[in-house]
Amino acid sequence: MRILVIGAGGAQGGAVARRLAAEGHAVRGLSRTGSAPEGVEPFAADLGDAARVAEAFAGVTHVSVTLPLVFEAGPVEAYVRNVLEAASGAGVRRLVLNTGNRLPGRATGVAAFDTRRAAAAAALASGVPTVVLSPPLYLENLAAPGVLEAGVLRHPVPGDVPVSWLSHADLAAATSAALLGDGPEGATVAPGSPPVTGVELAAAVGARYEELDVAAFEAGLSAVLGAGAAAGVADTYRWIAAHGRDLYTAGTGDAGAADEEAGDAGVGGAIRVTPPREWLAAQPWAAR
Repeated sequence: MRILVIGAGGAQGGAVARRLAAEGHAVRGLSRTGSAPEGVEPFAADLGDAARVAEAFAGVTHVSVTLPLVFEAGPVEAYVRNVLEAASGAGVRRLVLNTGNRLPGRATGVAAFDTRRAAAAAALASGVPTVVLSPPLYLENLAAPGVLEAGVLRHPVPGDVPVSWLSHADLAAATSAALLGDGPEGATVAPGSPPVTGVELAAAVGARYEELDVAAFEAGLSAVLGAGAAAGVADTYRWIAAHGRDLYTAGTGDAGAADEEAGDAGVGGAIRVTPPREWLAAQPWAAR
């Protein structure tokens, strides 16, 4: 068994690759630059290069896919087509697609949502045994500079909107369970912790909540991700505020939100999902 992790150079895919390698699996990590965590076989490829993507699947039995932060429909369609054709040709036993965000149940006009909805639909219809993971917001976002500072928690989601949070480590555990467990293919799973509002989350660490202006958020993110990716991410927050205040509460795991301490990966067995308060308390900057 050999597992290909597409996006292994990023935060989400890197967490998945590290988890699978730690579990003792042979892991090949595909990234554009060829970067991969320690213990993972690096493989450099652009997802737009069909021949190179096919090479990455040599000997591969399972694949985890996290798409890059590209939201233009044409390139994303090509990435997904190349991956699915290579997976089919390799006879992959299970493909897990991480959509990177919860997805509305309808077209929104927001490219970051709509391109991932199309990718999930294509994967589920491809004939390749597929599970789709639809995570909520990541707790690691709260550790970014300026988010929790001087007793103020700043985030672009309105303070009264409940959000189910997930850590990268829990994403990796859910991916492993979906990839290697015996759960049914064709499932869409939404792992996450019981939802809390921004105001509640801030209070848990002795802070007050301040809704961050989305334009200011986009400007700061642009310096890290580039203007195109930052605009795509910022548009999701604009849509949530206007149309999707329940996006991060719906489908929180197959177990629902009744258990404060644990969530359910829904495929291949239960995983423990770290509650946001516990994650925040464990951070080295929490005392500040």
